[in-house]
Amino acid sequence: MVPPLFYGSQSSPSAPKDVSLRKRKDIEAHASSPFARNPHNKTIEMAKNPKSNDWKERLNVVYSTNPDFRYETVEEETTPTLPPSQQKLRVLLDRKQRGGKTVTLVTGFTGTDEDLKELGRMLKTKCGVGGSAKDGEIIVQGDFRQKVLELLKKEGYGQAKIV
Repeated sequence: MVPPLFYGSQSSPSAPKDVSLRKRKDIEAHASSPFARNPHNKTIEMAKNPKSNDWKERLNVVYSTNPDFRYETVEEETTPTLPPSQQKLRVLLDRKQRGGKTVTLVTGFTGTDEDLKELGRMLKTKCGVGGSAKDGEIIVQGDFRQKVLELLKKEGYGQAKIV
């Protein structure tokens, strides 16, 4: 049991005299943590797996009166990544909706998001600039069309071309 915190000239009957006020506060804070025991000597249990809650996927379901109702989630089919020699990538310069800034856009990638992000990371580091890789497109900040095309050809993307 953690001794209560006393202020002023009063002292805690069970706490040593040399325990500072800061240490007492730390002891009280620990006693109220979710990992400590509660006053009824029952352990407080946290949720088993916080990622198992899929409420965001069920936002459109309002209520079901069926006691055996199980919400069915639709599994997205992942498209396998084509080999680099079969990818038909297009490298182009884009200024639309970017505040007048030019970006090099690589489109036409067919494959998983992980492979797209890996290719985008490689292009951004080789060019020494920022960008992003999402929705099947790789955005490299600045005009790097020639350098991106050379890097893609070197990686085996033979059908890549500047549009």
